[in-house]
Amino acid sequence: MNKGQHRGPEARPRVIGGERGWWFLGPGGIARLKAHHLTAEGELRPEAERALREQGLFRPPAYRSYSLTVLTSTNCNLGCGYCFQNTAQDASGGSRPPRIAYSRLTSETIGAIIDFTRRRQAEAGLDSLVLMLFGGEPLLNPKGCVELLSRAGGLGLRYASMTSNGTLMTVPLARRLADLGLRDVQVTFDGDKPDHDRIRVRRTTGGGTFDDIVAAMAAMTAATPIRCDIRVNVSHHNYEGIDALVERLGRDLDPSRCSLYFARVGDVGVGYGNDLAFSDDMAARFNRWQRRALELGFSVPRPRAHLPCQACSFPDGKYGAVVNADGTLSSCWETAGKPGWQVGTVKDGYLPAEHTAGKWISCEESYQYEGDLSELTRFQDTVDAGLLDYLSATGRLGAGTA
Repeated sequence: MNKGQHRGPEARPRVIGGERGWWFLGPGGIARLKAHHLTAEGELRPEAERALREQGLFRPPAYRSYSLTVLTSTNCNLGCGYCFQNTAQDASGGSRPPRIAYSRLTSETIGAIIDFTRRRQAEAGLDSLVLMLFGGEPLLNPKGCVELLSRAGGLGLRYASMTSNGTLMTVPLARRLADLGLRDVQVTFDGDKPDHDRIRVRRTTGGGTFDDIVAAMAAMTAATPIRCDIRVNVSHHNYEGIDALVERLGRDLDPSRCSLYFARVGDVGVGYGNDLAFSDDMAARFNRWQRRALELGFSVPRPRAHLPCQACSFPDGKYGAVVNADGTLSSCWETAGKPGWQVGTVKDGYLPAEHTAGKWISCEESYQYEGDLSELTRFQDTVDAGLLDYLSATGRLGAGTA
């Protein structure tokens, strides 16, 4: 194995049924299969698996850069009721559910994070860095974002992204962040404008945020090389308006500078319910939204194999870390800042395994959905197969055949 290329926990390939045969999704790529490649139980026949391995489609991911997620502020200016960083749902249904404890990234903590990351890179044999700016809302601490990006350059910063609600981004700030290496910002919409402005509200006033987010993202992508990755949360509260949302975003943003991803919102333990069923009708809606987004010029993430997370899939945090604004370590960005879930500090490193038992979870484990897991799996397979069928039919895929 070459230096800087490290294997993680084994990826899990997927075989899903499409309109004209089957699709194989491996860690090394995608291939179309035919019925004779599978057994009656839907398992790969030995000769088919051998051909896929020879094509490199079973090749596990190689980690060449250390993955670092840092919360620059745990505070947030929005009051979304379902947020996983809320500690409990506001009984009144208002816009100010309790949040994780307030913490703000300082220069001193940034220095400790840089030293910690340099040590971890050396231990893993990695000489470059992929950085995610996270929160809370990271832009409630713009100075911290700028300083962290600037100092991360000394760690071989290869790529930087941000998860933000988008309401605080300005063109001058976007230009400064882009100059320091920021390349994409993920923002979230909760349906079309009427639904979004009822769900994704300002924490203090309860006012809507749709227009401000669209305007900020349009200005950012026009003035800088930063892309906008749009996550659309889907629930029974908003799914009827998502067709209109896709059309609106296609008019108001530059689709060539944006991606669109549709995701069902789960119950993350704060009392938020989502009654949206994993039905064939809902799968058809997801496919319709994806196809229309592609027609308008947005990119849509391709389906893939089940891949390990570089940070939270390794109990020792070997190839990545999640750091709260106060310098504490968590296994996953969804437990960062939550009392009792710390697994170490950047100053002292990770705690011994006997002290982190039960606290080390992966990002795939935290969202809980009501109903049978097999129902969720079938739904996702149906959606993914529909997208692959469309990408193949329109010449956007280029997948091979085993």
